[in-house]
Amino acid sequence: MNEASVLVSRDDAVMTVTLNRPDRLNAMTAEMLDRTVEVFTDAAHDDSVRVLILTGAGRGFCAGGDLSQGPGGGVASAFPPPERARALRAFMETSRLLHTMPAVTIAAINGACAGAGLSWACATDLRYSADTARFNAAFLNAGLSGDFGGTWFLPRIIGYGRAREKYLESQPFDAAEALRIGLVSRLFAREELMDGVGEIARRLAEAAPLALARIKQNFIDSATATLEDALDYESVRHTFCAESADASEAADAFIGKRTPAYAGR
Repeated sequence: MNEASVLVSRDDAVMTVTLNRPDRLNAMTAEMLDRTVEVFTDAAHDDSVRVLILTGAGRGFCAGGDLSQGPGGGVASAFPPPERARALRAFMETSRLLHTMPAVTIAAINGACAGAGLSWACATDLRYSADTARFNAAFLNAGLSGDFGGTWFLPRIIGYGRAREKYLESQPFDAAEALRIGLVSRLFAREELMDGVGEIARRLAEAAPLALARIKQNFIDSATATLEDALDYESVRHTFCAESADASEAADAFIGKRTPAYAGR
């Protein structure tokens, strides 16, 4: 496996994953997907990773599948036809991992974000964009129905009507539109994106880790829970956090007018 297609760096509790095919706007390949499955799985099982930033090298975030490798981007074309859907589903674990790992996941959208790249961005907890980025569901333009969970994530972010529009029209839209419809939370000048996202990530990484992970889990569960179930989940997790050393530290720091030092217990 060529690990150069995905670069990984760490700054204490913040992991940055950079897609690294800048000459192809970081379009996906089977090699890249093998590596991202590995990286995201490791991050999901590493308690020391509290925030994961996903971004792209060069001018693009991720342009989706690489159509120069064949229909559908060629990501599963190396497999015999009966195995292709199963192989694609294995690669699509990347979206589930971005959505469910305990760490807060952030998409730093530095440029072109299309197709499965848009699905990946939607799978993250938070999305911030360069003001020059361009977006497109794009699947219909490639004769495809969509993958990597975009039809599940996008409606939950921007609403079902708008999500259907983006998929069925398959027209590009700019960062200002992405901000207007709530796809991204904030725009940065391109040269300031990573510094701005890095500052947000550091603040999250310094927050109470037990509470951070359980806030994320509450939102994950709320997608399918009844109100009664959601109240049950919240009561159990809130009580767990209230009984932790971190909650005591937060109260002491508030009273003492100092910055809390969390231990994650």
